Amino acid sequence: MKLSYALLAALAVPVVQSLSLGDRNQAYSIVHEPGKRELLQDIITWDDKSLFIRGERAMMFSGEFHPFRLPVPSLYLDVFQKIKAMGFNMVSFYVDWALVEGKPGEFRADGIFSLEPFFDAAAKAGVYLLARPGPYINAEVSGGGYPGWLQRVKGILRTDAPDYLAATDNYMANIGAIIAKAQITNGGPVILFQPENEYSGASVSPFPNKKYMQYVIDQARKAGIVVPLIDNDSYPGGTGAPGTGEGEVDIYGFDSYPLGFDCGHPDVWPAGNLPSDLHKTHMRLSPSTPFSIVEFQGGSYDPFGGYGFDQCYKLVNHEFSRVFDKNNLAAGVNIFNIYMIFGGTNWGNLGHPNGYTSYDYGASIREDRYIDREKYSEMKLEAQFMRVSPSILEVAPGDPTTGVYSDSKDVTITPMLSNKTGNYFVVRHADYQSRDSVSYTVKLPTSEGTLSIPQTGGQLTLSGRDSKFHVTDYSVGDYTLLYSTAEIMTWQKFGNQTFVIMYGGAGELHEFALKNAIGVDNSYGSKVAYKQGNGSVIVQFTPTPERQVIRFGDLTVFMLDRNSAYNYWVPVLPKGGSAYGSSVMNPETIIVNGGYLVRSASVDGRTVSIQADFNQTTPLEIIGAPNGASKLSINGKATSFKKTSDGTWLSKPSIAFPTIKLPEPKSLDWYAIDSLPEIQSSYDDSRWTKANHITTTNPKGTPLRTPVSLYGSDYGFNTGNMLFRGTFTATGVEDQLVLTTSGGEAYAVSAWINQTFIGSFDGNKDWDTVIVTHSFPKLHANASYILTVVMDSLGFNENLTPGNDDMKAPRGILDYKLQSSSSSSNSTAATPITGWKIAGNLGGEDYKDKFRGPLNEGGLFFERNGYHQPSPPLEAFTKAATPFDGTTKEGITYYTAKFDLDLPADEYDIPVAFRFDNGTTPTYRALLYVNGFQYGKYISNIGPQTEFPVPEGILNYNGENWLGVSVWALDGDGAKVPGLSLVSRPPVLTSRNKVDLVDGPSYTKRDDAF
Repeated sequence: MKLSYALLAALAVPVVQSLSLGDRNQAYSIVHEPGKRELLQDIITWDDKSLFIRGERAMMFSGEFHPFRLPVPSLYLDVFQKIKAMGFNMVSFYVDWALVEGKPGEFRADGIFSLEPFFDAAAKAGVYLLARPGPYINAEVSGGGYPGWLQRVKGILRTDAPDYLAATDNYMANIGAIIAKAQITNGGPVILFQPENEYSGASVSPFPNKKYMQYVIDQARKAGIVVPLIDNDSYPGGTGAPGTGEGEVDIYGFDSYPLGFDCGHPDVWPAGNLPSDLHKTHMRLSPSTPFSIVEFQGGSYDPFGGYGFDQCYKLVNHEFSRVFDKNNLAAGVNIFNIYMIFGGTNWGNLGHPNGYTSYDYGASIREDRYIDREKYSEMKLEAQFMRVSPSILEVAPGDPTTGVYSDSKDVTITPMLSNKTGNYFVVRHADYQSRDSVSYTVKLPTSEGTLSIPQTGGQLTLSGRDSKFHVTDYSVGDYTLLYSTAEIMTWQKFGNQTFVIMYGGAGELHEFALKNAIGVDNSYGSKVAYKQGNGSVIVQFTPTPERQVIRFGDLTVFMLDRNSAYNYWVPVLPKGGSAYGSSVMNPETIIVNGGYLVRSASVDGRTVSIQADFNQTTPLEIIGAPNGASKLSINGKATSFKKTSDGTWLSKPSIAFPTIKLPEPKSLDWYAIDSLPEIQSSYDDSRWTKANHITTTNPKGTPLRTPVSLYGSDYGFNTGNMLFRGTFTATGVEDQLVLTTSGGEAYAVSAWINQTFIGSFDGNKDWDTVIVTHSFPKLHANASYILTVVMDSLGFNENLTPGNDDMKAPRGILDYKLQSSSSSSNSTAATPITGWKIAGNLGGEDYKDKFRGPLNEGGLFFERNGYHQPSPPLEAFTKAATPFDGTTKEGITYYTAKFDLDLPADEYDIPVAFRFDNGTTPTYRALLYVNGFQYGKYISNIGPQTEFPVPEGILNYNGENWLGVSVWALDGDGAKVPGLSLVSRPPVLTSRNKVDLVDGPSYTKRDDAF
């Protein structure tokens, strides 16, 4: 019987949780008296080398995955299983405060924002969790995770300012309690907790503000967090490390992004960016804790106007993983988190101004959950090797050397030595940028003395931008490899049989020696050479696409080229109903060769069950089936197989792929509505919010340059588009409006006087605040006019450096002058504008759509009225007007259409996206809404994104869907969408769990809409 973590929680309440609040605070204060580090629990412990889980030393190979960037809870398990299949055993996650406390004091972590489904999916997949709820997260989200209403807090953010600390209390108490319930002490998956994030430097004193950090730590502990606290320094500066006093964490860690974020030059590895002193750095900063890199580069963010995430993937690709990951492992990094492993989507305005809708990040798993990237397979090889190499956690990492373990000056070798267990050596180019191949030999210490390898002649090869693990005295079950230059993916002992899978680059020469080998069987057609020597058998081979096999009694060695090794999977067998298996390091498994993905495996009596995905017709080979097993089930279907002479099972599952037909958007019945009625002479703005604040608490906007504040957040408008209206009486000389606005990089602004369009700022990828001069014909003296301004906000700035309060940079109108161009230098000549009003998302912080959250909809007319939600009132629209016909003048039009899908989603995973044809003139912006969720911001003149994936669950794959496209024509010539299509990847036959429709509310009339 499989128990969810929620049920286990009821059975395993820790002592600290059962204490009264007073007793808990007392217990907590004892733990954190200076100089004392008593544990609050004994399940997760640590020493200077690694974490322990239930007393077992554990390497934590982790990837970053944010649930809020995938608002389909039933897809969490799919992502977790793909991460677990790589050999990873942990996931790190952020929580975005802005999404769960859109109004001060109202915490809502339910529906798609609930964390319990995320925790359940992690436990079901057998993945541990590192919780990182902030309060500040950075994360390339709006405000770095801060809700917009923090702009009204006077105190400096990320300091011990009393009003700021008070503002965090409700969030931290609630989110801390939710995470506390999911700790391993309660049967859940959470084993580590990170208070704050990247608190590493400041422009304000004191820094570090130890009172602030201690306050955040206290918030977590008082909420019931008992697992170890880990730090994440922006760079190895030592802030918060154990031994630094008040505000210190249990385990120190830091970030590392060695290639930076220049996706425009993906082939460039800058000189000096591969750190060669990592181990020394760790020993200097935190020698008593495991070496932890809590964020290591797994891709790159990409800004508006950037190069696209395929370029970012080329920058941080499989070669990067081979060289940079192994450099970390050679330094003894044993808590190792890749940021990101799956990026997801900045849907519903949750992104920041330096990032567009996609957050693919160039990660190993694509935004649409596809895994066609070589980096995924490369990292799988690394993680699987670490999982079967527990001795690496107890070695002593050394300094990188040249000329010590090899006579070649072209290679650098970092030793990891032990007197008790085997030794590890990481080989790379001395010039890590090199694309050349070099030949070399090595001189490695072994239990048989220092050996020159290869012993049987020839030379080893190190290809350009490559790195390898060589091992000596490496245990594989009951056997010991005296050495191996080929890399080991995995080894497993199945009953009385042991299998080793090793690999190398195609065409390379490799050699290994097996100690005390008994008998050699080379009758498998392998082109390998071997000889006996000093109690060992020495084998030399060159990897080829065809598997080479050699057997020594009950030990079988598979010799593969790297591309073939990519096809092997090592699923963990459940133990006692737990997907975590029999242990953290080297649990009971089987080996499966073939398939696009092997999610999991289990053995029940005589049946071996495999859950696998296929993107092509392919055989499966099962290695290590228990002796008593005689039946095979693949994806719940009995499947025939034949048993080979070496005991493996070969099966050819029945696989077929459907032809996918998607609707053509141009053929849909479209309806349109003017979404800028505000410029009509008959428009009634009586329900707008009066902009009447004559002061602001926002230090980034002080002093005001306008008679009243025109900052959105001063009035509770923190997301999406905003509109402003002011009235004035003309003197008759005005012919110029100088308008200063701020909306974040790549934002746009349009302005009208009455119904006359006076111009737009079309956006610039580098400008977040702009002064634009709009010229127009002179106005009539003594006549009354209305100025209407519409602008988009692309999110709040992040707040990385305490003291700068960058998050508080206001969004709205900063200044204006209505004047005569001939007297523009005379400020007294400006015509006053009064009666200012502002419109943003309906209700502001009392946002209307609680289901989709506080950021999903902005202040445009169609959004305020809820017309972007399914089944809008089409009688209010005009039929037959389409986005492909567009308009011939400036303005904003909203188009909607209904379409049905009928896709075989029960059997196949079919990622779907909306693709805009990339026309840049006339300039326009489009918001893409799918079933009420904003899933795209297309900017024709800036880009780069033209394709917008929308996951199943947001899209109804078997029923009705509503598509909405708003077109903001920024030029007087109007705009149309040159083309919009639905596209899909090739279907994958999948064993994924059923995807549940995220059935958000449909349109209902909003009585207070305007």
